[in-house]
Amino acid sequence: MAPATQFEVAQPPTDAISALAFAPGPASRRLLVSSWDKNVYLYEIGTFEHRAPVLDVCFGSGPEEAFTAGLDHQVKRIDLATGEQTVVSKHSAAVRCVVYSSEHSILISASWDSTLHVHNTANPSQPPLAIPLPGKPHAVAASPSKVVVAMTARLVHIYDLPTLASALASPQQPPPTPQPWQQRESSLKFLTRAVACMPNDAGYATSSIEGRVAVEWFEDSAESQARKYAFKCHRQAAPEEEGGGDVVYPVNALVFHPVHGTFASGGGDGTVALWDAEAKRRMRQYQRFPDGVAALAFSADGRYLAIGVCPGFETGMEDYSGEGRTKLFIRELGETEAKGKGSK
Repeated sequence: MAPATQFEVAQPPTDAISALAFAPGPASRRLLVSSWDKNVYLYEIGTFEHRAPVLDVCFGSGPEEAFTAGLDHQVKRIDLATGEQTVVSKHSAAVRCVVYSSEHSILISASWDSTLHVHNTANPSQPPLAIPLPGKPHAVAASPSKVVVAMTARLVHIYDLPTLASALASPQQPPPTPQPWQQRESSLKFLTRAVACMPNDAGYATSSIEGRVAVEWFEDSAESQARKYAFKCHRQAAPEEEGGGDVVYPVNALVFHPVHGTFASGGGDGTVALWDAEAKRRMRQYQRFPDGVAALAFSADGRYLAIGVCPGFETGMEDYSGEGRTKLFIRELGETEAKGKGSK
């Protein structure tokens, strides 16, 4: 088995990294990076300047299409071949998240104006379907059939993607507003920082600012709900002279391995850990990075893990600068490095 290798990418963003996304397709090595420096970076080709910090980025139907979420309230489509940018929709506040469903050709944007916009990417001229939310969204993730929206006040709404697609296709004007498939309260006591869906469409994981991760399943049966659990992570022992105990860090990033179904977490403590969701155990923890881990992404074949590192915002925004300290690492995983105990 070839050993795992890791390297630092030259010319990283000049300010904090907000999101990472590998292109679809098992052989694709294209990586999108969005940053507070008002740019989206495509490693292989170049950068795409925006007028405001970019809070999220995702690929669309293929490796030549990307969508971005901006602090300037705009959702944009980028043609990565030509560099052309098109405004897909406008919210009335910053756009926090964008996720694309290849199964349904739907783009979903979540804004701090407490709405979701559901876009039919096959028909760009069709206005987006607006769905009001009961709270400000902080993290969104899509599985093959569901979209999980984590909001303030520990609210979690799960939407059914086929239902959203049907609403977009409805001849009724205005189309009916889809209701959540499920409404839940987060298993975590503090603000949700990240959410990621299992690739087998069975459930999802959430993380909080208080060094915890929860794993849950979509199925609403008592047996399935009894399986959910939460655990502490990304904590460091405080010096005894300072009273001992734990220094607790936010868990900023979660991502499931597309092949093995294990998942990685990245925290403000500067570490990345791999977890076996089924066996409820930590598989490994990597060496500490120089600053907090802000974002993670696996390549579509699971061979590479991208790690965005920059100072965190835990101490506030005053005099904050990620310049010179923002770094991007790519880890090539060994053949069984992310394979859990029950993986095939």
